[in-house]
Amino acid sequence: MHTYRVQRKLDRRLPISQTLHPGRTNTHPAPGSARPAPYLSCIRPRPRQLHSAAPVAMANTVSAYKEKMKEMSVLSLICSCFTAQPHPNSIYQYGDMEVKPINKRLSGQSFEVILKAPADLSPDHPQPLASPPRKKDMSLDELQKRLEAAEDRRKSQEAQILKQLSEKREHEREVLHKALEENNNFSKMAEEKLNYKMETSKENREAHLNALKQRLREKERHAAEVRRNKELQADLSG
Repeated sequence: MHTYRVQRKLDRRLPISQTLHPGRTNTHPAPGSARPAPYLSCIRPRPRQLHSAAPVAMANTVSAYKEKMKEMSVLSLICSCFTAQPHPNSIYQYGDMEVKPINKRLSGQSFEVILKAPADLSPDHPQPLASPPRKKDMSLDELQKRLEAAEDRRKSQEAQILKQLSEKREHEREVLHKALEENNNFSKMAEEKLNYKMETSKENREAHLNALKQRLREKERHAAEVRRNKELQADLSG
């Protein structure tokens, strides 16, 4: 005869391994769960523990299993294999922060993080709004000093603007003067070049005319000599 130790918990669901094989022991917990998976766990028989209450325990086990199977539907039985219910009181505190698990599945775990304020922010104890610091009343002397300082700043800004304008105008005047000077120099150089060319051409023309006149004189002299020679020859022959 063999003895079975039965542990019955009706507040949780049976895993599918116990529904398919009620005689086996599921020693592996469900993934992601904090407590062991079997809620109707049957431990293998121990041959040394022999007594006469084995038939009664076996009957109680079978009846409890049947009652549990009647209470559970097929859909909830299948869902119990994939969805693990989180512990209702599993809330972890880390200083000013509370971490509460919401849903636990095979794909992962979702949490709810609750941040605590350092002060009580409940409606019963509303926090007063921080009022801006009050400006102290200024005396007439301080107002006068501020007005004088503002007037000095305005005058300094105006003087700076006028200085910038005068520098800009001076720069424009210098640029214009430089442009005019360059233009005058260019005109002067062009005029000098033109005068030089005109003088050179005049000299060349005069030289050419003088050369022509010299040639004419030589031709006239040669013609006169020829005529004289002809006259002499005519006189000698006659």
